[in-house]
Amino acid sequence: QVQLVESGGGLVQAGGSLRLSCAASGRTFSAYSMGWFRQAPGKEREFVAVINWNGGNTYYEDSVKGRFTISRDNAKNTVYLQMNSLKPEDTAVYYCAATERYSTYADWYDYWGQGTQVTVSS
Repeated sequence: QVQLVESGGGLVQAGGSLRLSCAASGRTFSAYSMGWFRQAPGKEREFVAVINWNGGNTYYEDSVKGRFTISRDNAKNTVYLQMNSLKPEDTAVYYCAATERYSTYADWYDYWGQGTQVTVSS
């Protein structure tokens, strides 16, 4: 079992920045690729970014490329999502998740956090 707890969400104006954190406990954190997903009201959960076990590979959804950066610190069992140049359309609940695969598909993730709200005002 892996327990995931997100933090760092909040209300920010368009153009601003936030850094989300996801702290993991339980099984070996470095054994997992970590992903960030988001779900806006009335929409399906969508992939945002993924990072492999050692941080050597990352992949982003097109709309966040160049604005968001995913990173991890295996010594701290934490994955981060730095979000810059935020837009109102980034408003959503953001979830971190863990998978033994390297994937953009939510169904392949085994463990999920409870989510943290990000609201971007125009």
